[in-house]
Amino acid sequence: MTTRLPDAPWQHRAGLAALMSALDGANGAIRYVGGAVRDTLIGLDVSDIDCATILPPETVAGRIRDAGFKAVPTGIAHGTVTAVLPGATVEVTTLRRDVSTDGRRATVAFTDDWREDAARRDFTINALFADPLNREVIDYFGGLDDLAAGRIRFIGDPLTRIAEDHLRILRFFRFHARFGRGKPDAAGLAACAARANDLMGLSRERIADELLKLLALPDPRETVALMHAQGIFAPVLPEIETTGIARLARLIGREAIAGIAPDAARRLAALLPRDPVTVVQVAARLRLSNAIRGRLELLASPPAADAPPVPIAYRHPDAAIDLILLSDSDDAALAAAIAMLDGWQRPVFPLKGGDLVKRGLRPGPRVAAALQSIERNWIAAGFPSDDWVERAAAAAVDQALRDRQ
Repeated sequence: MTTRLPDAPWQHRAGLAALMSALDGANGAIRYVGGAVRDTLIGLDVSDIDCATILPPETVAGRIRDAGFKAVPTGIAHGTVTAVLPGATVEVTTLRRDVSTDGRRATVAFTDDWREDAARRDFTINALFADPLNREVIDYFGGLDDLAAGRIRFIGDPLTRIAEDHLRILRFFRFHARFGRGKPDAAGLAACAARANDLMGLSRERIADELLKLLALPDPRETVALMHAQGIFAPVLPEIETTGIARLARLIGREAIAGIAPDAARRLAALLPRDPVTVVQVAARLRLSNAIRGRLELLASPPAADAPPVPIAYRHPDAAIDLILLSDSDDAALAAAIAMLDGWQRPVFPLKGGDLVKRGLRPGPRVAAALQSIERNWIAAGFPSDDWVERAAAAAVDQALRDRQ
């Protein structure tokens, strides 16, 4: 029985039909491949469009330009040219076969054999092609059945696929968390567990990228717990322990209660120990951005369970929800805190160091100490009026001047 790709908005993006024509789609020289095919078949929105072609990359680039589009040699040594269309960018890659691999990168040769190209891909559900004209789906390795069953299965021998690219270990779990139903494929799981130490050969940036993609999924709790149980994290992130798995599970449940969208960095903070020093070391090892490092360091010390939410929001306006979600407060307190902060506007502390200097304090550490003390008391008092601040400033200056005598 022939399976055809359902009609979807991405197929009508400006310039796409002209590109397919320029690359000889009428004669079967180009096909959609990978995520666009997979996601359309199960009704998901498509952002990235990938195509495979029998045409050499230089021919592809020339035809893209002749059609009036910009051709970007994204990875021309590996056969990839990006076509910049008015309504999309499309990556077009010449069919390939692996000549050699070392677990991190591959040396490839071009081919005109569609099945040979499909065979070098990771999972059956990612090796589906579709004809751009009649939308017929071409499936060489049972990807349609696996997609329908919610099964992530390596193409061929899992150990061979992992030896070609060690990152496929992490991708196996990420795709299971996203598309899988029930228990993971036994052969794939066993191979990933057996070769977990191969992850040490990957760059930390690639590991971090896959981990953050996994944690950003709606509910990766069971998959992350499975990875921990199978020893997947141990070679590269030994800091992840059973307590972190439990914190992540609790956090995802609290996100659902509060109606808060998933956030990979927040979830990574739950996974890692509640120790800012350790967290900073892990962030540096994974070469995370400075922004994420800063967030993780802050979130490694969540507030006490009974800490009032408004002072937290005042001191950390961009991280208050994260801190409250990660705290040990119960679910009722969480709901109350979220409700309290809904629409809350951060007040502006009306006093500056110069105001205390005008009142008679000499510039220096005493001014900063007095200002911080007044602000702490102002927060604790619930952000009272400017008159309260004026009285507090006068009292602080009087006390400081007496202390100097």
